[in-house]
Formats: sequence, C-alpha cells, structure tokens
Amino acid sequence: MFNITPMVRNLLIINVVVFILQGNVFDTRLFALYHFGSDYFNPIQFLTHMFLHGGWGHLFSNMFSLFIFGPLLERFWGSQRFLAFYLITGLGASVLYSGVRAYELHELRQDTIAYIENPSPVAFNNYMDEHVKEGSGRELAIILRNNPDVPQYVEQSKDIVREVFSTIFNSPMLGASGAVFGILMAFGMLFPNLELMLLFLPVPIKAKYFVLLYGAYELYAGFNRVAGDNVAHFAHLGGMLFAYILIKMWGRNDYRDY
Repeated sequence: MFNITPMVRNLLIINVVVFILQGNVFDTRLFALYHFGSDYFNPIQFLTHMFLHGGWGHLFSNMFSLFIFGPLLERFWGSQRFLAFYLITGLGASVLYSGVRAYELHELRQDTIAYIENPSPVAFNNYMDEHVKEGSGRELAIILRNNPDVPQYVEQSKDIVREVFSTIFNSPMLGASGAVFGILMAFGMLFPNLELMLLFLPVPIKAKYFVLLYGAYELYAGFNRVAGDNVAHFAHLGGMLFAYILIKMWGRNDYRDY
C-alpha cells in the first residue's frame, strides 16, 4: 500500500509544484473556485482549484491521504482509470459544493438586505453571530446597543455588514479534498475489510467503518456549520457521492474479503 505508483507520484509532484508557484508566479484568484456570481469566477476553476491549496498543512493532509490510499487503487484500476476517477470526483465535489454554496449565499444576501433596510442593535448582533467568527464586530455591537439612534454607528454597522457579505461572497474554494475524499470512499468500498492503523486511534479499524464514520462527521458538520468554519464539508461529501456512483457504474469487484 505504501509503494508509490506512477500517477499518484505525478499528482503529488504537480500539487507541490503548483503550491510553490501560487501567489508568486501566478495570481491564485485566477484558478481558485469562486461563486458563479463573483467577478473572479471562470468555468475553468472547476478543474484548476483542485491543484491549489491554502497552506502547507492543507497541502500535507491532502497529499498524505493521496499517498496512503491512492497507490492500491491505482494498481487495482490502472493509471488512466485512476486519473479519470480522481478528476471526476474532484469535479463532482465542486459542482455539489457550488450548488450548496449558491443556496447559502442566497440566504446571506437576504439577511444582509434585511439588516440594511431595518438596522437595530439586536439585528446586528444576530447577523454577526450567524455569519462571522465569534469576537468580530462585538465592540461596535456594544456601542450600537448603548447608542441605537446615533446615525454614525448605524452607518458603521451597515458598512460592516456589507463588508462581511462581500468577503464571504468572494471567498474561494481550493484544494484536492473533494478528489481525496473520493479516494477514501473508493478505498472503503473496494477494500472494506482492510484494517487501518490511524495516528489518532490506537486500535485497528476496518476501512469501511473508517469511511462511514468520516462521512457521518462531514454530513453533521455540513448541516451544522458554525460561523467562521471555512471547511468545504459538502465538497468532501460530493467527492464521496460521486465516488460511490462511479464505482457502481464501473461494476463490482472481487475484493470483498480482502
């Protein structure tokens, strides 16, 4: 499982090289995936965002998973099918994420319009609680609560709300997580009884249970997002969903008792 295969090696190299180049040689905003209503959006971003990452930790976690789980799948399918699987699940993840994000941004827009039309200390505090990390804007919320009729503070609160909307609306998604979660799903389906030893779990766990637990967590986190959570949980779920569909389309395998 730990012997690296050609396509996994190529994907690792490409991701690392692109990470080194991004921000220095090219503008990340050109290739990260933005909401289709953003001025930064370009359809090619559905593909290119898979090769960008937000930091060394983000890159390492995705590439480590690819390195651990990818080679066995590549040997099972062959390099070309593995690459097709990687790209399709990554694209599928971004499509599902974009749909969910469109719904979330619609709600955000409605909340923003509602506040600007009817500002109040309670409404401002509720808006910040719903859409911003704890601590942001709290100083103005206190001032506004004590001075609800001072136009200067009311206008400041509107400006903050507009800034929050613009920041969230133009926040991109980037990373190979959708494809990586597709690989995890495939691993659990094709080699369900293979036991894994995880760094954070001192006992072996079968691949099928690991994937089930991870998927359940992502589903919970996706539907119970807190303000400031920048993890694209529905992209992860999208990768797993498209992986499931692809494997069912490609037919069952002979590894049920592996």
